[in-house]
Amino acid sequence: MENKRSGGVLMPIFALPGEYGVGSFGRGAMRFVQRLRESGFRYWQVLPFCLADEYHSPYKSYSSFSIDPWFADIGILSEKGLITEQERRGALQRVDHTCEYGRREERMALLAKAAERAGARAEIRAAVDETMARFPYLAEFCAYMAAREGGDRLFFWQFIESEALSQWMALKSYANSLGIEIIGDLPIYVSEESSEVAYHKEWFLLDGEGRPSAVAGVPPDYFCPDGQLWGNPLYNYARMAEDGYAFWRERMSYMLTLFDGVRMDHFRALCAFWAVPAGAASAKEGGWIEAPGREILDALRPITEGRLVIAEDLGNITEDVVELVKYSGFPGMRVLQFGFLSESDRVHLPHYYGENTVAYTGTHDNNTLLGFMFHLPAHLRERVLAYIGREGEDFNTRPVYEGILRFLLCSPARTVMLPMQDILLFGEDTRYNTPGRPEGNWAFRFSEQQIESAPWERMRMLLSLYGRC
Repeated sequence: MENKRSGGVLMPIFALPGEYGVGSFGRGAMRFVQRLRESGFRYWQVLPFCLADEYHSPYKSYSSFSIDPWFADIGILSEKGLITEQERRGALQRVDHTCEYGRREERMALLAKAAERAGARAEIRAAVDETMARFPYLAEFCAYMAAREGGDRLFFWQFIESEALSQWMALKSYANSLGIEIIGDLPIYVSEESSEVAYHKEWFLLDGEGRPSAVAGVPPDYFCPDGQLWGNPLYNYARMAEDGYAFWRERMSYMLTLFDGVRMDHFRALCAFWAVPAGAASAKEGGWIEAPGREILDALRPITEGRLVIAEDLGNITEDVVELVKYSGFPGMRVLQFGFLSESDRVHLPHYYGENTVAYTGTHDNNTLLGFMFHLPAHLRERVLAYIGREGEDFNTRPVYEGILRFLLCSPARTVMLPMQDILLFGEDTRYNTPGRPEGNWAFRFSEQQIESAPWERMRMLLSLYGRC
């Protein structure tokens, strides 16, 4: 990885502006990339692409090799003659500030029509076959989804996954041509209802009936006093070691094909993971189990060497986790909001950052910076103001928030990543996810007007001032 100070923006695909009810790989994404280029940012960080669960969470997916069909752009399919003009107009969004997940059946029916038309074109069938041959685990996902749905749906899934991948790679190529690199997100776990569990049961800790004997979660933390009960099946690392952690190697290879870099979600689970007995009422009933982190990292090293891989070393971090991050050589994460919550979290304050760090105001799980400040107790809010040299001022002003951003940007951290909400100074109603709450997440979208109104020129000045442009 190049040793150069830089800045980036965290923006999920679903949150991009567009015309068709959810962000996609179409025109809105291209315009966003142009804005990043004009403003001097180097990185665009996204959230996982994989097909989300019923609560729209991409961290409990049907496969870590999948791409959510929502992201395939309707406009591009229309330009290819696979969707009629009347059908395109019928797919236009009715609101522009939230994802229209309630129209999912309508969208899938429209994509099925596109797939039916694509099936009549020999060149498209050949391209689909080539994609499935290149990515066998993606082909497994398509077979799994077709079997779940019943009927003759295999080509539909093969086509829409191939089309989404093709659209994405074209968008990535365009971004790279403008000097923008894209960082993907690798969820630590998959869902019990996933192609990986269906076809590779030996990789997971399952009972005699094929059900998880224990499930994933985290102990009580800042977000949830009862811990978080994720419910994902856990890995059978003893069995995975027999094939040299092939699953992990395939996942990382796939991710570094789709992206220029990758964030490894919940990195501490490679050191030890929180296992909750199946059927437990809360995550508090779980306990730590050691994981073969160094062995996994050694297996990944030929793939990750020279690439940007970010270790999400947040949560319950013990000295052995710190040592594992050092062993990996990957930059760790620091979150500014955490630095003002307790004495034990002081490492998240900018003056403590090391160079090999990616620093955030907040992540997809945090409140926005404005929402965070609004909910802080008065004495902690004053601590923030004192930190940036604005004691006694009204916290709800743009100069205060720019002051916070300046401290992050001038820190020693090699990379600073800003959620789009914090660039626009948006409030709590625009946060992406509230951990521990299953519903009401992953739905906020930006309008095109909001993206265009962002202080892009001001951001370029700040990035330039602190050597990140």
